[in-house]
Order: sequence, then C-alpha cells, then structure tokens
Amino acid sequence: MVRAEATAKYVRTSAQKAGLVLDLIRGKNVNSALSALQFSRKAVARDVAKVLRSAVANAQQQDAFGGDVARLFVSKCHANNGPSQKRVRPAPMGRAFRIVKRTTHLTVEVTERAQVIKAVGSPEASPAKQRSAAKKRAATKE
Repeated sequence: MVRAEATAKYVRTSAQKAGLVLDLIRGKNVNSALSALQFSRKAVARDVAKVLRSAVANAQQQDAFGGDVARLFVSKCHANNGPSQKRVRPAPMGRAFRIVKRTTHLTVEVTERAQVIKAVGSPEASPAKQRSAAKKRAATKE
C-alpha cells in the first residue's frame, strides 16, 4: 500500500476558504477529485488541484506503486494557517485600520486502495452463487 503526500506552502488564501474546497475531495478517488476541482467555482481549487497532481506524481515515483492511478484516493487533506501579512489602511479622522492578508499551507495525502483478490472456485466468487446458497439454506430450514 503506497502513501504519498504533497504540500504547497504560503498559498495566498485563508485556511477556512481552502478547507471548504478540501472537504469536497476528502475520501474521493483521484480522478473524481480532479474533476470536482476542475468545475469548482472557488479560486483556491486550482491550487488544490496542483497539490493533488503533485501527490499523485510522488506516489508514482515510489517503488511499491502498482502502476494503476485509478486505485489512488485522497486519504487525508488539510489546510494549516501560514504567516499573515499585516497592512495598514488609512481611515477617517487620522485613524488607521489593520488589514490582515492570510496565507495557508495545503497538504494532500493519497493512498493506494488494497487490491482484493478472490479465489476462483470459492462460493464468495460470485454474488449469484451466494444468492443460490442462501436460498438452499432457507429451503432446508423449512
């Protein structure tokens, strides 16, 4: 099972706004997450997509990777607060208002789903065989 993560630091948005976009993709397949980000109307979605593509590339570089990108999913993603830039805006009557320009650190982790291999001759191999076995058990109980 392969795990890979990518981080983008000092992204010029607030962690709260980035968290809304990250909630959209958490737990999703990589391909569906990228399509959800492509059609999102949030500006930070482009930055999140860039980090997600980087995490997929990091997973592909590992030796234990199976080669199938479709088996990757977003296991963890979060937005931490970065340093804030403080600016001053002039206000009426000689006063000044403070403007806080926030930054965030985006982290996305992708994990490869475990591949399930079923035995060929076992009754668990097909749902049809499971149904017929359940019917036989129900008939013998009556």
